[in-house]
Amino acid sequence: MFHSAVVDAWRARERELRELGHDVHLLTAQRWDEGGSDVHLEPRSGEQVEGLRTFGRHPALFLYDPRPIWRAMGQDWDVIDIHEEPFALSTAEILAIRKLRRNSAPYVLYSAQNLEKRYPVPFRWLEGWSLRHAAGVQVCNDEAGRILQRKGFPGQPRTIPLGVDLAHFTVSDRPPVSDAPVRVGYVGRLAPHKGVAVLLASLAKLPQLHLTIAGSGPQEEELRQLSRELGIETRMTWLGGVSQEDLPAVYASFDVLAVPSLTTPGWVEQFGRVVIEAMASGVPVVASVSGALPEVVGETGILVPEGDPTALAEALMRVGCSTDLQAVLRQRGLHRAQECSWPAVAADFDELYRVATHQQSLEATDLAPEVVVVAYGAPDLLSETLTSVAGLTVTVVDNSSRDDVMAVCAVAGVRYLDPGHNGGFGTGVNYALARRLTPESDMLLLNPDARITVDGVRRLHHALRSDPTLGSVGSAQVDIAGAAARVAWPWPTPLRSWIEAAGLGRLNSSKDYVIGSVLMLRSEALAQVGGFDEDFFLYAEETDWARRASLMGWRHRVVDSVTATHVGAGTSSDPLRRDTHFYAGQERYFRKHHGALGWQVTRLAQLSGSLVRGVLLPGPRGTAARTRAKLLRAGPRRREREALARLVA
Repeated sequence: MFHSAVVDAWRARERELRELGHDVHLLTAQRWDEGGSDVHLEPRSGEQVEGLRTFGRHPALFLYDPRPIWRAMGQDWDVIDIHEEPFALSTAEILAIRKLRRNSAPYVLYSAQNLEKRYPVPFRWLEGWSLRHAAGVQVCNDEAGRILQRKGFPGQPRTIPLGVDLAHFTVSDRPPVSDAPVRVGYVGRLAPHKGVAVLLASLAKLPQLHLTIAGSGPQEEELRQLSRELGIETRMTWLGGVSQEDLPAVYASFDVLAVPSLTTPGWVEQFGRVVIEAMASGVPVVASVSGALPEVVGETGILVPEGDPTALAEALMRVGCSTDLQAVLRQRGLHRAQECSWPAVAADFDELYRVATHQQSLEATDLAPEVVVVAYGAPDLLSETLTSVAGLTVTVVDNSSRDDVMAVCAVAGVRYLDPGHNGGFGTGVNYALARRLTPESDMLLLNPDARITVDGVRRLHHALRSDPTLGSVGSAQVDIAGAAARVAWPWPTPLRSWIEAAGLGRLNSSKDYVIGSVLMLRSEALAQVGGFDEDFFLYAEETDWARRASLMGWRHRVVDSVTATHVGAGTSSDPLRRDTHFYAGQERYFRKHHGALGWQVTRLAQLSGSLVRGVLLPGPRGTAARTRAKLLRAGPRRREREALARLVA
């Protein structure tokens, strides 16, 4: 469902997906205002697209006629693509009908919002709910994805560019020139945030620059008056609004395209489709650093500071007067345009849908898992761990950056990575994830004080691959004396915290997730959920990952037939330091999954339990409880930040 698919060009994605073998049924608007004019749906012959009546004109405040959606939700689909913003009324409408029809197909969402906005109720609630239950999210810029994660999306957003038709936008046969005038082009809306006034001011700096403007908007008369005041009207051509059919000829008349967008409190450039259209036409681009433009342009064009007419004028002249630079930027731009072609965009969506529907990877089944150990000192313990998995593909991430740890890895014949700083366990795992030797394989996370046999690893892998619903598995564990340790736990909740505080922890017998000392992660789950949240320094990061995976349909279990030995606290002998990291991890988890109020309820439970134990328990146990109470009163995260700051100092 996508209201802008009323425009024939924007339905190219669906046409390419059908070429890949997908059965796509598209619901869109019968009529929509695109670029200031009404566009009516005109399906191509045999095209599976249905036009719906809409109520409202704002992209976030309109509703569809619910009857066609009701009929569609009564059918079986592999995935539902809601190509609307998560906070939009239409998104809430579609999800409500899906719920009423009891349609269990996973859904994916779209967002371009790269400014972090706090929407009023009920839109904020609708946004949070839709994100928390989505199987996938497509964004057109990286910052939009990071914002959605902060707002509650549990997985890894996929940045997929806006598409361009390379058969429509083609390179002109006109050879580049290096003599004046330099033919500068602007394509887009004439509004203050687009920075056209800055472009006119840059034109006044250098008489060699001539400008053609293709577009209309509320600022047009003001800009015409400014051109007269600056004395540049004889070097300007105003084309007004230009249709998609006529745009290629317009681009062909430019030496360089200017995109001088300005960031405002309520708007920032989200992609800049004109950038890709110009590149596909062989036209170099000079753009400001507003929003997503640096991400889209990269090294394929020239970037200048926002609102700086002098820098803009110099860059336009530099490109317009250098045939060598034009040639380099043209080739880079053509390569970038290929990445944004509709077939490439459709391939990206094909992968998004496969991940959202948990399609199994045959390659991951056949490949042996890759072992990752995040180490911090303790070379002797690490040596024993590496010996236990000798013969497997192993990577050690050394958060301590120590020579003796590197030496142990060299003796064991395993890959050694030094990130250069200690960002915590989750950051170390992600460092290895980004550098995997076998990117399609499953990953075994192994603590440097845990030992498991190669056969045990293989049996864990077999158990994981035997059940397509499993996102992770862990082994049973014993300590160094052979005593069994608990490795499966229920999700932490404020209520369960009070049960623990009352000394009734045995009632919390659910087995929702497995601790991370010996934990095998499924590659398909990693592709959907992403890596660990690096805000967690130590402890609870695997709980957070498992919870996010659970929200996306993955389960976790212990393989009781495999046993590992875990020394426990083998890399830290300071109980206060361990408690600080443990409760700081707890605070992060509860704030993230239960909100600030959930954390305060949990903190009160933990503090009450510690105070009671501090009074009732004798000796070291009572002392430890009183120390814990002080930590909880002060705030674990604050204490952890202070401790880490002292280490850096």
